[in-house]
Amino acid sequence: MKEAAGPEAAGGSLATSELTMTLLPSSGSPIVYFRILFHAGSIDDPPGKEGLAALTARMLGEGGTRPLTYSQILETLYPWAARIGAQADKEVVVITGECHRDHLERFYPLLRDAILDPRFDPRDFSRVRDEAENYLVNGLRGNDDENLGKWTLQVSLYPDHPYGHPDAGTVRGLNSITLDDVREFYRTRFIRGAADVGLAGGYSADLVSRVRADFTSGLGSGTVQRPILPAPHSPEGLEVVVVKKPCIATAVSAGFPTTATRRDPDWYPLLVANSYLGEHRTFNGVLMNELRGKRGLNYGDYSYVENFIQEGGTTFPLPNIPRRQQYFSFWLRPVPHKNALFALRAALYHVDKLVREGISEENFQQTQEFLTTYSRLWAQGLDQRLGYLQDSAFHGLPDYLAEVQVRLAKMTRQEVNAAIRKHLQVKNLVVVLVTEDAEGILKTLESGSATPMHYDSPGTQPSVLEEDKIIERFPVPINAQASRIVTPQDLFEQ
Repeated sequence: MKEAAGPEAAGGSLATSELTMTLLPSSGSPIVYFRILFHAGSIDDPPGKEGLAALTARMLGEGGTRPLTYSQILETLYPWAARIGAQADKEVVVITGECHRDHLERFYPLLRDAILDPRFDPRDFSRVRDEAENYLVNGLRGNDDENLGKWTLQVSLYPDHPYGHPDAGTVRGLNSITLDDVREFYRTRFIRGAADVGLAGGYSADLVSRVRADFTSGLGSGTVQRPILPAPHSPEGLEVVVVKKPCIATAVSAGFPTTATRRDPDWYPLLVANSYLGEHRTFNGVLMNELRGKRGLNYGDYSYVENFIQEGGTTFPLPNIPRRQQYFSFWLRPVPHKNALFALRAALYHVDKLVREGISEENFQQTQEFLTTYSRLWAQGLDQRLGYLQDSAFHGLPDYLAEVQVRLAKMTRQEVNAAIRKHLQVKNLVVVLVTEDAEGILKTLESGSATPMHYDSPGTQPSVLEEDKIIERFPVPINAQASRIVTPQDLFEQ
């Protein structure tokens, strides 16, 4: 059951002032899942207070209620094996809940009060703000080179844009946020017109009525106007950002903004193209087979046609991170420094080859068959399925997962190759390298010198070695004026 279209379908605006509910009943399920989604995200962070949306969400999902402290809530939930959590992204935040229906009568009031009657305890505020700053300073900047590269790519693609800072915020933004800011953001953004209350599992009709009544009366009134998004940055040539820091290997991320989203008819052919090129953490992709399988360059090499966050320990995408603007990217997990530029060239070479030659009929059929099955695994449980239904509404679709199956069954190789030619390219993109010898990397790229592959042991197939000679000289049209060296301390500061 769905009662309102999402912001993408409505041109970026939510015209309703009424509560939306997404219902996915399953009488045989002993678990009840809640996804309380609000159309309020990091795009709504006021200038100078970046991180406010995420902090507010965490104060609901990881804070107390007026009657109970957060510690008391955790102690109460533990014997039930129940949970309450929070997730924040660009366009939406979600408060999640999960409980066995045997404990539902006691669990639901805790979840309801966490959202409708939050404690806003100063100690909880200090804790979550300190944790967010620690993530930026000591985690992202300090010891997470892979995500440092990916976030540097994102902020480079969206300068002076609502998407242009990490969802967790910036260091100065977090330090400027007060508990009163959180209270005001909650009052103005967490309202009926912005809410999509999702329920899945073995719940009763009485619970639906109760939830509807509670959230209709408990959330503030008003309508929500989503901000109009400006165009993202359009790279000219290869704009290289080298993050200089001590590290044992070089992390590589590269990409460019695209016009395709899940509402676009080209989206479904692009799913096939991307699955063939670089499906996340599978050996189905060309990048994984060529860079890791044949050459042993690193642990993994993947590509994406939209922002991708992994669902826990799975290989599948996390639901409830919908965006009105997307970007294509590839991610090369850290490569030994001596082979970093060869790896970059290899990825560019294989994307370019796909654009020039397209996908063969044999590879199309194999990938179509694989993706038809694999996409059924994206939502293996009711909780994920519920999230996908909410995301479908955001994009103005009745059921995205069902649409994927319908489109894949009717797709042709010609449609895939047409979408590849229209949306993919390697001439204009941002390239981020997290590495030690930043000056040497940039100098080598600017010179256009060959960057041979260095093998640690013999035995590589002659055909691979022949292709290496082409890859090591693959053109890298670097835009020297737009390229730069930065340090981690330069990033995510303000």
